[in-house]
Amino acid sequence: MRPDGKRAQISRRVRLKDVAERCGVSTATVSRALSGRGYVEASLARRIHDMALRLNYPLPSSQAGRRVLLAASGAALLDFARSQFTLHVLEGISARCRTLGLEVETRHVSTVADEAALLEEAADDAIAGVLMLTIDDGGMLALARNFRKPVVLVNGDDADMRLSSVAPCNRSAAALATQHLRALGHQRIAFLTCPGRRTIARRQEGWRDAMGAAADPSLVIEVDDWRSDLAAEALSRRLATGMAFTAILASGDALAIGAYRALNAAGRRIPGDVSVISIDGLPQTQLLDPPMSVMAIPMQALGATALDLLCELAANPAAPRRRVELACELLRRRSDGPAPEGLAG
Repeated sequence: MRPDGKRAQISRRVRLKDVAERCGVSTATVSRALSGRGYVEASLARRIHDMALRLNYPLPSSQAGRRVLLAASGAALLDFARSQFTLHVLEGISARCRTLGLEVETRHVSTVADEAALLEEAADDAIAGVLMLTIDDGGMLALARNFRKPVVLVNGDDADMRLSSVAPCNRSAAALATQHLRALGHQRIAFLTCPGRRTIARRQEGWRDAMGAAADPSLVIEVDDWRSDLAAEALSRRLATGMAFTAILASGDALAIGAYRALNAAGRRIPGDVSVISIDGLPQTQLLDPPMSVMAIPMQALGATALDLLCELAANPAAPRRRVELACELLRRRSDGPAPEGLAG
């Protein structure tokens, strides 16, 4: 299922010609860019590689036949049970593994002892490297930073840049959503969030970037867990104090669903009285009343890109570590609109 809720079409095997046509170049150029044999200008080579990844074209890989260990944190598994963000990332990893002839095996990692056991297992020559899903705690990364095989963080990043990572561009996603709301006349934009992870902190920074001098700390509403009921309670308490705002940017879909509950209970119309936008873009947000506008994260692409990055590092261990951020797309549905007349300022 795509972030817009439409089911992806199952199509024939993608050919080199398909990539070439999409990029407007010859098949020979695509072949040189993907194999690394022959010169192709760097920006064009990256565009060709990105298109091949988007079409799930089988990129050349010297890692075929090997295994990849996927370390899933407790947070990732909890998310899997609640909202399926993790499910879509796993689908991207699995599909890319099939294309590249790799196998992926999942391990639960919640302690440093778990991490040590995982890395000991990963030392086997049959294993190409390790993907670590939704792990950006420095204490949990200490051993991984010194591991001799590639370790790539998925939906996280390493503050010290000693590990490569792939994540949505959280800061720009929040900034773009906030800029969109401000263009609609909203000046008092509440930020509903669950603090704790570095990636979520980037979303608050993006909101603050776009709000500028209007980034009133009292507009930040914090929740202790990614639960819609807790978000509804937190927002209801703020509404009871007379807190003034005309829009809400939620740092996750579960929190935004809680905002819907609180606003409905308070008799506030969406978007007539309060506009709501969330960052995630899970398919179920289309089923809300009204359907929710979102900054859609390319969830499957996160997993696929991380696997490609791991293969690159396995083939060239001396390559510099990289932090890859994927752009998010604003999908306007019906939960955002102009600020109520007289309340825009």
